[in-house]
Amino acid sequence: MVWLRRIEPLVRPLFHIKFRLERGMTLGVRGLVTDQAGRVLLIQHTYVKGWHLPGGGVDRGEAAETAVIRELVEEVGIVATSRPRLLSVHNNHARFRGDHVLYYRIDSWEQGRATSVGEIDEVQWFHPDDLPDAITPATRRRIEEALGLVEPHPDW
Repeated sequence: MVWLRRIEPLVRPLFHIKFRLERGMTLGVRGLVTDQAGRVLLIQHTYVKGWHLPGGGVDRGEAAETAVIRELVEEVGIVATSRPRLLSVHNNHARFRGDHVLYYRIDSWEQGRATSVGEIDEVQWFHPDDLPDAITPATRRRIEEALGLVEPHPDW
């Protein structure tokens, strides 16, 4: 489904119009999941380039914490066994005016089965010292922030 990445820049404005009409501000969540070896879980979507932290949009009427738990199950089959911990809040105005992203850490989890079909192209664990070249700059910054290597920045 790599073809979706080719059309994503064309359809993104349509989704932005839809989201803007539905809500004045949009809210997304991302989750940092690490394994016992200290590796970080990253994903590649079928519709956008680069390695990302798992996550997605918060639905109308849904709590952000609930959204990150849901997104982790949908995208990678990670079932949180403890409450996600909010690390930071960021604006994502460069990508979409009015968008914000809440960044959570999942400290305790179990591996289940992903429920989303066709959205995720690849799932891999990476050591923080050996992140993939195609990682997005924002994803790299969030990992560095969580590890205490840099101060959190307000922009996603």
